[in-house]
Amino acid sequence: MSSGRTGYAEAVKVYYDPKIISFQDLVIIFFGSHDPTTLNQQGPDEGPQYRSIAFYKTENEKKIIQNYISKLSNEKIFKEPIVTEVKKIEKFYEAEDYHQNYEKLKSD
Repeated sequence: MSSGRTGYAEAVKVYYDPKIISFQDLVIIFFGSHDPTTLNQQGPDEGPQYRSIAFYKTENEKKIIQNYISKLSNEKIFKEPIVTEVKKIEKFYEAEDYHQNYEKLKSD
């Protein structure tokens, strides 16, 4: 069981080909696939490791994320304020084997 005291956030590392899909499109999908207004909770999972967080590598990616958050906020897409943390990726730690392909395993 996870205590949430490490400061880490559970996340998915996405590999993509920018010739096929843009970073902007990935950001739109990200914000459309979870609740960015719930602090430290996604679905039934609670704790700081389940916070909404968007990682970036470049200043341009950071700007894309921040601009999209501003757009969603200005258009009042969500009833509550967006609490998504925007942070530069420093290191990605892969989860244990039993966390890999979770959605695929769940449906088998």
